[in-house]
Amino acid sequence: MKLYFSPGACSLSPHIALQEAGLPHTLVRADLQKKTVDGGASLVAVNAKGQVPVLELDDGQRLTEGPAIVQYIADKVPAKNLAPANGTMERYRLQEWLNFITSELHKSFTPLFDAAMPEEAKNRYKERVRARLDYLAQQLEGRSFLLGSNFSVADGYLFTVLGWTKYVGIDLAKWPTLVAYTERVGSRPAVQAALKAEGLVK
Repeated sequence: MKLYFSPGACSLSPHIALQEAGLPHTLVRADLQKKTVDGGASLVAVNAKGQVPVLELDDGQRLTEGPAIVQYIADKVPAKNLAPANGTMERYRLQEWLNFITSELHKSFTPLFDAAMPEEAKNRYKERVRARLDYLAQQLEGRSFLLGSNFSVADGYLFTVLGWTKYVGIDLAKWPTLVAYTERVGSRPAVQAALKAEGLVK
C-alpha cells in the first residue's frame, strides 16, 4: 500500500493506523500548496479533491477520506483490535467518534490555518474549537481512550487534530485531561514511528 501524506496534516491519522496495524506501506509526500507529490507529479491527478490522505491499494484502487481509510486499515488486521467488529454497537460508537472529529473538530480548525481569514472570524472558530474541547475533556474523564480502555483508530485521528492547537494559539493546558490523553497516545511506539517518519520529532 502507498499513503500520500503531508507532514502533520490529517494524513498523520492513517499513517498512525498503518504503523499500529503493522502493514507494509510506502509514503509519498505531497505539497498541499503546490498540489504536487514527490517527483513533481500532480496531486490532483492522484486525488481530484487535491487533498491528502490518499491510500493507494496494491491493486491500484485509491481510497480517500481519513475516517474511511482508517477503518479499512483496521479491518485488514482485526486481531489488532484497532476497530470493533462490524455490526456491533461498539463499531457504531467508533463511527460516531470519527464523524465528530472530522465534522465538528477537524473542519473547525481549517479556517484557522487560512492566512486570508480575518482575525474576528478566526476568533469565532477558536471559540467553537474550545467548546468541542470542553466536550472531549468531559468524555475522556476516567477513560484511557475514546472507546474506553482500548486504543482505536479514532484515537489516532483525535491525537492528530489535537496536535494542531499549538499552531493556532489554543493552549491545551486548560484541559489537563486532554494533555494527559495526548501524552498517553503520543508515547505509543507506533505513534512515535509515524511522527519520526514525517519528520515531526527527532
